[in-house]
Amino acid sequence: MFEIVDIRQKPDMLQAAVQYFWKQWGSESSYHFYRDCIERSVETESDVPRFYVLLDGDRIVGGYALLRSDLNSRQDLFPWFACLHVDSEYRGQNLGGQLQNHAINEVKTKGYDKLYLCTDLTDYYEKNNWAYIGKGYLLDDEETRIYEICI
Repeated sequence: MFEIVDIRQKPDMLQAAVQYFWKQWGSESSYHFYRDCIERSVETESDVPRFYVLLDGDRIVGGYALLRSDLNSRQDLFPWFACLHVDSEYRGQNLGGQLQNHAINEVKTKGYDKLYLCTDLTDYYEKNNWAYIGKGYLLDDEETRIYEICI
C-alpha cells in the first residue's frame, strides 16, 4: 500500500528524505543545498516549500516538492512543482500521475489557482493536462520548457 506524506509528518524520515532527493536531483557539490532546503521546509510556517515522499511501507520510492522558485528566470510564477521522481522498479503504475494529482490537491487546499513546472521532457506532463506556456532559462542560461496547470 502506497502512502504520500509531507515529510513534516514523518520527522524521523527527514534525513532519509534529504538523501533521497539529493541522490535523484543533486550533485556532489549540492548536498548542503538540498539538506538546508528540506530541513527549513520542516521548520517554516509558510505553506511552501514542502517536500512529499511516496512510501511503500517505510521505504521512500518517490517524491516531489512544492517550491517558491525552481531556479529559473520566471520568478513571476509561483508555486512550482519540482523534483518529481519515482524509483524505476515502481514505474508503470501511474505513481507519477498520483504524485502530480496529490500536488494539485495540496496547492488547491493552500488557495492557489495555478501550479507551474519546468522541464526538458516533452509528452509526459501533457498527458496529465499540463499546458506548455513558453520557455524560461535556468541559472546556466540553458533553456527550459515551462508548463502550468489551472486548478
